Amino acid sequence: MAVFELSLDQLKSYQGRNPKPTDFDDYWDKALMEMRSIDPAVELVPADFQTPFAECFHLFFTGVQGARIHAKYIRPRHASQPHPALLLFHGYTGSSGDWADKMGYAALGFSVAALDARGQGGRSQDTGSVLGNTHCGQIIRGLDDHPEKLYFRQVFLDTAQLAAIVMHMDEVDSTRVGAMGMSQGGALTLACAALEPKIARLAPMCPFLCDYKRVWEMDLAVDAYAELKTYFRLFDPRHERENEIFTRLGYIDCQHLANRIKGKTMMAIGLMDEVCPPSTQFAAFNKITAPKECVLYPDFMHESYPGFRDKAFQFFSEMI
Repeated sequence: MAVFELSLDQLKSYQGRNPKPTDFDDYWDKALMEMRSIDPAVELVPADFQTPFAECFHLFFTGVQGARIHAKYIRPRHASQPHPALLLFHGYTGSSGDWADKMGYAALGFSVAALDARGQGGRSQDTGSVLGNTHCGQIIRGLDDHPEKLYFRQVFLDTAQLAAIVMHMDEVDSTRVGAMGMSQGGALTLACAALEPKIARLAPMCPFLCDYKRVWEMDLAVDAYAELKTYFRLFDPRHERENEIFTRLGYIDCQHLANRIKGKTMMAIGLMDEVCPPSTQFAAFNKITAPKECVLYPDFMHESYPGFRDKAFQFFSEMI
């Protein structure tokens, strides 16, 4: 094990450090009610990119706060009966990526939907305005406003709304929908499966957005979590509001959503990861009560894990 982390035995029982707000479940139940009250006004626009075996579309829908959200949507041509689908989520500040890298699943007989997180590197809008700062990062966006204004609340809801839209597609079997992503994409995979528990299978890799206080106490508020340190330095330099701040971040902490997950889970964790420390990922994994497997990479950091995408392909192929 890395010297900065707990032992593997300790990791397997670790339950997290970040406070959970007392109204956490009510917060998310109300958020889901808000999401479900919205007319998504789904629009499919044929893409310039097409293949002989799959149709490609730009999928647009209206999310919370009136934002038009974009995803790439691919479906097999000439499918004779409802088939499985896979939702894909990208890393922090990224986008849904190229069409070509999704074709393996389409060729296998899956519809594929790849979300653009609002306001990041893709086509999705970010219409939300909040009181206070939006300095260099989205974890702290809305932290000085009402909890309903937290940026990642809206993105988590976008994942659940996309899942519901895909599950209602005529060509999709709603009982055979999976989700996958790395880093922020891993976090969104967890959030999606928690807020839409009909997700049947999920394969998160090194998930971000877990156990913020643990990150802070390990002095690893750098890289993806650097905005935590920025926030304290600029807006609470003596940490007089530390407990309040971490408790508010608890609303968007994936470890607190994890017990809602019903789908079969296969999570990949690199034990040398200093961007999203292993203990923070285990805080979420250990709270999942559904059937689960942890795939460990002892010598790997926050990076792509050899063989895991192949393993995930076989894992999702079992839904065919």
